[in-house]
Amino acid sequence: MRAASILLAGVVGLSSAMAFSTPSRADETICRGHLGNTTVENLRVPDGATCTLNGTRVDGNITVESGAVLVARSVRVEGNIQAENANQVTVNTRSLVRGNIQIKQSGAAMVADTRIGGNLQFEENTRSLLSQGNTIGGNLEAYENAGGLRVFSNRINGNLQCKENSPVPSGNGNMVRGNKEDQCARF
Repeated sequence: MRAASILLAGVVGLSSAMAFSTPSRADETICRGHLGNTTVENLRVPDGATCTLNGTRVDGNITVESGAVLVARSVRVEGNIQAENANQVTVNTRSLVRGNIQIKQSGAAMVADTRIGGNLQFEENTRSLLSQGNTIGGNLEAYENAGGLRVFSNRINGNLQCKENSPVPSGNGNMVRGNKEDQCARF
């Protein structure tokens, strides 16, 4: 009897230890529709959904999934905005993103009047892209985009790099502390 009690106590103790050793996942908000002036941890726009944020604070990251649309106005994001295979991404109206904005293999994107702590990256997108009036702490990188890219009046602490975009990007009025390279050398 005593051996059974000790065995049971050991199993319960081991189970408790395992429960507490499992890493916890940060809270994730699924956005389909509108979010206003509220704070969330991480935010995900699921496949095919449309999410409109107005004055929303995200303490983590925003992920935009396949076919989804994100419209973010006056948002504050402590992490990154990452979109892959998204339909459309818009970030504007005095938004702040402390990390990177990465838009890859997606449709259209507009990033305007936004402060970005890291990089702004457009890669292999198929529709119109615009970067205008942003303050970028890192680089603006645009590679292999097919829908047209316009780059106007940005302040870029790093480099402005554009390669293999068709048609050739257009732009001017950019203040770049690093280098203006390749297709964006004249901007």
